Amino acid sequence: MPAQTLAAQPGRWLWTCREGFESHLFEELTWAGAGPRLLGPALLESEQRPEVPPAFGRAVERVVATWAPPGGAQVPVEDLVAAMSGLPSRVPWLVRAYTPDSAKGNTQAGRAEALEAAVRSALPAGRVLEDDGRAREAGALLVGLCVAPDGVLMLGAVSAREALSLAPGGRRRMKRAGESPSRAAMKLEEALDGLAHEPGRGDVCVDLGAAPGGWTQRLVARGARVVAVDPAKLMPELAKNPRVQHVQESAFAYAPEESADWLFCDMAWRPLEVAQLLAKWGRRRWARNLVANIKLPMKDKNPLLLRVRQTLVEDGGWEGLTVRQLYHDRDEVTVTAHRMR
Repeated sequence: MPAQTLAAQPGRWLWTCREGFESHLFEELTWAGAGPRLLGPALLESEQRPEVPPAFGRAVERVVATWAPPGGAQVPVEDLVAAMSGLPSRVPWLVRAYTPDSAKGNTQAGRAEALEAAVRSALPAGRVLEDDGRAREAGALLVGLCVAPDGVLMLGAVSAREALSLAPGGRRRMKRAGESPSRAAMKLEEALDGLAHEPGRGDVCVDLGAAPGGWTQRLVARGARVVAVDPAKLMPELAKNPRVQHVQESAFAYAPEESADWLFCDMAWRPLEVAQLLAKWGRRRWARNLVANIKLPMKDKNPLLLRVRQTLVEDGGWEGLTVRQLYHDRDEVTVTAHRMR
């Protein structure tokens, strides 16, 4: 790790990740021939952007300009706006200032908030979108201001349609609903937030390893009908819900009576065995859409993730596979995919 935060080089790609996972992202980028360089906690750059997004990269943008003033001096807003003058102006901009997801980075949160407000007010009226709700639909440009420790400031941009995440630095913070039984509910909300569509009223969902019911609760709240599979008990209010069928048996032994619209899985189990179970569901066409969480407690994560990907695609026939470590994930990744009937 560099003693001080390094500034990325203009024209290269700036990546964010969870602190402590820099080596895993570096390895993924190296395997892809992307030419990575470590900049500091939770920050890397690369010469190329791989076609298959790395699992441990939260956000990425092409670097436009960087500053590293002596003594950590503030960069004038006028300099930032001037550096933006070469960006496409015929599309709306989604301006996001963020800090690296690290202990040192979080100390810059106030500076980032003030800088974003100042830049927004200095840009022409109507140029900046207020939120990301229609950014992709509008073909917006995501403009990122990375406020890093040691006075480093980096300006980057990427099309909203090509962005890994529209959240600042890829940190999509979900609010914990008061009735949610566990942190797991926020992981599901973040996973669904990034999909083109999500489960809705009348959809049939199977939740493998459901207890105590964090994911089941959020699916029912969307109007779905849920088959919750777990030998353990659900929360009493879920067990009584007419749209929840609790099957008290092992997820590995369960076979559905009907095909499902969605398969969900958040089991604390060995990753390859979970991948093989999910592959069975894809191979037998028991579900059309997949959202699963794969636990990765081991140190050498990438070789295992490669086998998980191969199992799901080659053995299971799942299509459109994404593997991402989301903001609410810890030693785990979230997998999404679909399967044509």
